Amino acid sequence: MKDQQTVDLRSDTVTQPDAAMRRAMAAAEVGDDVLDGDPTMRALEERAAELLGMEAALWVPTGCMGNTIALALHLRRGDRYLAPRAAHVLDNELGTAAWLAGGMHEPLDWDAGPGRPTPEAVARAAGSSGPYYRLRTTLLCLENTHNAAGGAVTPPEEHSRLVAAARAAGLRVHLDGARIWNAAVALGVKPAELTEGADSVQACLSKGLGAPVGSLVAGTEDFVAEARRMRKMLGGGVRQGGVLAAAGLVALERMDRLAEDHAAARLLATGLTEMGFAVRAPQTNIVLARVPDLQHSLARLREAGVLASSMDGCVRFVTHGDVSQADVTEVLRRIASSGCALRA
Repeated sequence: MKDQQTVDLRSDTVTQPDAAMRRAMAAAEVGDDVLDGDPTMRALEERAAELLGMEAALWVPTGCMGNTIALALHLRRGDRYLAPRAAHVLDNELGTAAWLAGGMHEPLDWDAGPGRPTPEAVARAAGSSGPYYRLRTTLLCLENTHNAAGGAVTPPEEHSRLVAAARAAGLRVHLDGARIWNAAVALGVKPAELTEGADSVQACLSKGLGAPVGSLVAGTEDFVAEARRMRKMLGGGVRQGGVLAAAGLVALERMDRLAEDHAAARLLATGLTEMGFAVRAPQTNIVLARVPDLQHSLARLREAGVLASSMDGCVRFVTHGDVSQADVTEVLRRIASSGCALRA
């Protein structure tokens, strides 16, 4: 925790690059990535593709850009795409899927559990072919972990069944894996086991892994070649990007430490539950607490020196590498002593 007066649990994006990461950035071998390639950027993309089980990967400045690129390449204007209710691509990316990718969305209910639709729901929503003027559904967009569902994970076998249902309906599949690293660690599997059968995947480096900036979008060699063109169209071409890619390479070597964030989230959830708060047991590093007055609760937390955010009508706490279990214990002490209005 950088500031001993405030514990920042708004997001795992608030992490600061540590000394080792900064040294790697300062020493990075670089080139012009737009003209003839940056060697450190290439190394990061190759390593990420290997971890994600994809042919190739492309570094992008943000996860939102990565998802937008994927949807723009998978959709034609007017196509409908399916995604779990409250998916990040639906509610938290400023409508870029409609504005830039030209797609119309159809939310799927969580009939298999938090953040997870069933294969049957995918098949029903995909529908069947009909007259030319009917809305055409061409893509299923999954999310693992599902942010608004409190970092809920989709296991490999369930992912495979969803992909199979999409394929049977003639749909392509994009996986928003912004926190796929958390899902892999929570399930004790390799990230590639969670991307099986997907046409593309987006994975973030600047959340739990702690890099200062950057995500990756991965797929086939042909997909990534087109994604590189789309990235340039969106203003995402970088020059000496190796300075940023070096941080990503360090981040990927720290995946296992995400288990510490998950343990801290369980500690926080247990403490809040013991105080009588309405909290669902977290699967990863996100804790959601349902409250009667969201804005009042957030304000009381700020007064107690605890920063949180909101998600799906709940107070959202996100544990990360800059917050220790001792910090979480301190958060619980402050909440208990201040009488923060979190009880539902």
